[in-house]
Amino acid sequence: MMRLADCRRANNGMVRGAGQCGRGITGPATPDEADCPGVIARPPRIYLTALVLGAGLHYLWPAPIAASGITGAARYAIGSALVALGVAIMTVAVRQFGRAGTNVETPKPATQLVTDGVFRFSRNPMYVSLTLIHAGIAVAANSMWMLALLIPTLAVMRYGVIGREERYLDRKFGEPYRRYTAAVRRWL
Repeated sequence: MMRLADCRRANNGMVRGAGQCGRGITGPATPDEADCPGVIARPPRIYLTALVLGAGLHYLWPAPIAASGITGAARYAIGSALVALGVAIMTVAVRQFGRAGTNVETPKPATQLVTDGVFRFSRNPMYVSLTLIHAGIAVAANSMWMLALLIPTLAVMRYGVIGREERYLDRKFGEPYRRYTAAVRRWL
């Protein structure tokens, strides 16, 4: 739950605050009034939902990724490497946000624009890491369903999360953010 002070906004002399993004004290805050991106769901929950759905579908209708010639050990090694790489990128990105003093949680306001470290290579390294973790779990589980559900997950992320965050950051940081988007790709 977000603290009132995390999302305060002055609007014609009235103070609006949000218990969560988009819910003002005096009524619903519009996206322009709320100091948060208004994403449709927290990204880890989006990926987790897809993985759980994929596991359920795999249980009901097994669809392996790997051909019969690929051993379980090879699948686990590849999957583990993808998960480890994802965790490493996530750890570095979260630490960078911490050093900058900005919030990692999507419903909370951004306080700084982070453009160095892993953010020099991708505007969304945390989402790249979640994608790697998802793919690694799918490979290790040998589940085509889990892997296939990554495609709609990426579409949801692009339009329901990243697009909204980009509009929010453009409103909040203006020209410095536009220069950053011109120099650094959205994913990789």
